Amino acid sequence: MTDIAGFAAVFALLAWTGSRRARGDNEFLVADRSLGLFPLVATLVMTEFNTSTLLAFSAAGYRAGPMALALPFVFLAGLFFYTLTVARAWKRFDRLSVAELFAVRYSPALGRLVSVLLLIAMTGFSATYVKSLTMLAEPFLPGVPFFLLSAALTAAVLMVVLPGGLMSVVRSDVVSFVITIVVVPLLLAIGAARSAPLGGLAASFPPDQLSFNPVAQWRHPELPFRFVSTLIVLTCFTYIAAPWYGQKIFAARSQRTAFAAVAWAAVLVFALYGVMVLAAAHFRVVSPGLEDPQSAVPALVAAWLPSGLRGVGFGVLFAAALTTLSGVWTAMAAMVAADFGWRDGRHVARQRRVVAAFACASWLGGAFLVDDILNRLILANIPVAALAFALLAGFHWPRATAAGAWASIIVGVAWGVGTFVIVGEAGGYTWPWAMYGMPLIFATGIVVSLATPAGHGQAAAVRRDDGGLA
Repeated sequence: MTDIAGFAAVFALLAWTGSRRARGDNEFLVADRSLGLFPLVATLVMTEFNTSTLLAFSAAGYRAGPMALALPFVFLAGLFFYTLTVARAWKRFDRLSVAELFAVRYSPALGRLVSVLLLIAMTGFSATYVKSLTMLAEPFLPGVPFFLLSAALTAAVLMVVLPGGLMSVVRSDVVSFVITIVVVPLLLAIGAARSAPLGGLAASFPPDQLSFNPVAQWRHPELPFRFVSTLIVLTCFTYIAAPWYGQKIFAARSQRTAFAAVAWAAVLVFALYGVMVLAAAHFRVVSPGLEDPQSAVPALVAAWLPSGLRGVGFGVLFAAALTTLSGVWTAMAAMVAADFGWRDGRHVARQRRVVAAFACASWLGGAFLVDDILNRLILANIPVAALAFALLAGFHWPRATAAGAWASIIVGVAWGVGTFVIVGEAGGYTWPWAMYGMPLIFATGIVVSLATPAGHGQAAAVRRDDGGLA
């Protein structure tokens, strides 16, 4: 009962902070574009500190030890790339949906295609988030059927996000952030104390796995940095188009705030995931026989935290899932509103219905379709990675044409799907997809753009609306 009370206290706090109803769709979708540095940092960090990645990275920490810090490094590199290339540019653009850039810069038809591709990708992402959240809850609610438990958790997330949309998300993110930066380091401290009498990490991991050394682990069988390097490339070129990040940058008070917030988020996301990777590694020292490494996080929370605090610990994990899911759903609602004209001015009834519909799709996917979390997360990035040339050129290269953007996206999707079908997960399709596919996407866009007439009218529209190309 004390665990239930601890979780209920965290959930009640999150629900209360997000309970104020939005006064109009501008507040529901972009928080009145008023976020300062601290709330923006908090919501960016909690958006990225999600349960799917947490389970996957912690599983790698349990299997590979400290060398798995290479995985959080992916986000450090990817979010710094975002900071330098598009953080200010997105705030200058300052719309509702990232897909609007493609409509304004190239053509309305391309904008709608991009919106559809991103909505498909985000449906896949959110299904993995529902799956991982349910996996986290299972040890605390044994005997409840998976599909019923996932339905109840999805409904709980909806309860928090529906009243105020993005403003509810940001308020709950701030609370979640404060609790998370207290509880997560506590788990590592407990783990280090528990494993020390048993010999520490050196008792369970060979010397070549006790540090993060990209050169030494280039082809290491536990976690080859060759694989990690593909994730770095993919993260750099997919996060720049992430609608859930774009929406929150649109909500920033200024370009300077947006730039600083993403830079801080890069460091804090790396630190939080890194701490959990090391906590999972210590858990292997204490409990070496875990059947499924993906269950390391709920297992260590259940084993290490005392009664009552276990409920708070699960509340933190629930908050991590809640903030990510709610951020993705509100971003999807913003895209539907902006890209397909489904807005109703000062009222937000339509946006609430859209959020609820995407929540149902996420539940169905998470309960019945997702198997391996990390692999499904990576797979869902295929349509997002295909947008890289068109997006960066849209901001930074006025010579880019609509034909070049279309060609690069088509080639990007075809190459990603092709490598998955032909090479497959067992064959390591991420390497040819990222390392050969990204240069191919950019080469296609550049060659076709140079071979077709420049779209001066489209470039001028971006300048007129946004005060100049980035």
